[in-house]
Amino acid sequence: MIVEDEPFIALTLVDTLFELGFTVAGCVGNVPAALELIGREQIDGALLDVNLGSQRIDPVADLLAKRSCPFIFTTGYGRSGIPAAYADRAVLQKPFGIDDLASMLREEFGAVGHCPHGD
Repeated sequence: MIVEDEPFIALTLVDTLFELGFTVAGCVGNVPAALELIGREQIDGALLDVNLGSQRIDPVADLLAKRSCPFIFTTGYGRSGIPAAYADRAVLQKPFGIDDLASMLREEFGAVGHCPHGD
């Protein structure tokens, strides 16, 4: 699953994850849509943009953590923007390249390309 409010970044992430062998359960740009997606789909992992306009990603991170679902924060602001409760979670600093993304996915989700239900 991808939560990203910048359309170009979102489309690029979908394409990149597909190239890496992942299935994307959904790509949404706001917190309510993300919570709804989590409620109806099997989510095995997520990429979460920390700031979605005026919305913070905290409720989405809270629900994924409650379900023991791994996730990676994506942000242009560094670790300072990460919700305090998740300071130990993986952070992918924007802008990032495909190699950085693939490496982080391996670290957090296991073998790249072997995520059967999506990311």
